[in-house]
Amino acid sequence: MNGWRCVLRGGLGLLLGLLLGASVEASGAQPRKKSPTAAPPALTVGLPAPPPGSEGDFPRPVTSWLEAQIALAREGISCGSIDGVPGAQSVAALQAWQEREALPSSGALDETTREHLLLTSPPLVWYVLTAEDLARLQPLSPTWLGKSEQTTLDYETVLELVAERTHATPALIRRLNPKIDWTQVHVGTVLTVPSVALNAPLGKPALVHISLSRHTLEVRDADGHLVVHFPVSIARMAEKRPEGELHVTVVIPDPNYTFDPELFPESAEGRQLGRKLVIPPGPNNPVGVAWIGLDRPGYGIHGTPLPEYIGRTESHGCFRLANWDAQLMLDLAWVGLRVVVDP
Repeated sequence: MNGWRCVLRGGLGLLLGLLLGASVEASGAQPRKKSPTAAPPALTVGLPAPPPGSEGDFPRPVTSWLEAQIALAREGISCGSIDGVPGAQSVAALQAWQEREALPSSGALDETTREHLLLTSPPLVWYVLTAEDLARLQPLSPTWLGKSEQTTLDYETVLELVAERTHATPALIRRLNPKIDWTQVHVGTVLTVPSVALNAPLGKPALVHISLSRHTLEVRDADGHLVVHFPVSIARMAEKRPEGELHVTVVIPDPNYTFDPELFPESAEGRQLGRKLVIPPGPNNPVGVAWIGLDRPGYGIHGTPLPEYIGRTESHGCFRLANWDAQLMLDLAWVGLRVVVDP
């Protein structure tokens, strides 16, 4: 991922080596004898202490809901935005994992679950901001017309960029970095963030199952084993919620979006415009970073610019995922893939 660098404790050795490199005496000068008992001067390295949870050996059991959310994300089982709180979506994610592992599906982070849900590496790592990160930032127009005139709908702030890259709420990123002034970040700023890279490649998908009542989307392989689990937002109006069997017809990364005023009767701007607009791609595009079209006109699985609201708010008819989950679906979906929608 562009702009991504996670620095672990091993990087300190390189930095110390550079700072303590051998010095060269001036030409012709006599070398000075060093006292065998003289201690080297104290050296302060300008990096923070290793993130909490980095100590000890891995793999190890999770010790908190924050670590559980991170461990689940590494298995392709999403709670939505990682926040360290055992909310309904986190409980549903844990239940999905417990079922996959043939454990009692309690949704509780009990002793048995902790013993089986393992972290294979530290849950938190360093993220060092790059010039590429900062170059992506741009204001987001509040109007449909203004959005249509932008070249891309990229991130507005560093906090938004880092939170989305690490599947976290902005509040969690702030909490993990209490000394950071978010108005003064710069290239080289070191942040503590969740480490959410997948542990291993995922299985081959054979079926997408969407539960309207549970607000979940799950992918299973040909043997019925769980591949991924995501929270999903569904249509506000019951008549716009498709049920039964559908199929994937197209898979598009970084799509644009056509704003049609007829689909947004509540929009005063849309009524005034009276015409369609093409909205450019980007994570703040209305359908986020992915469009997986279905064989019902106008319906699809897609991302969102507002990941914290997934599963809690309703859409105009499509199936809405957090951008990171929609990105993962891009790697799994294929034209013809069955999608079964149950009440």
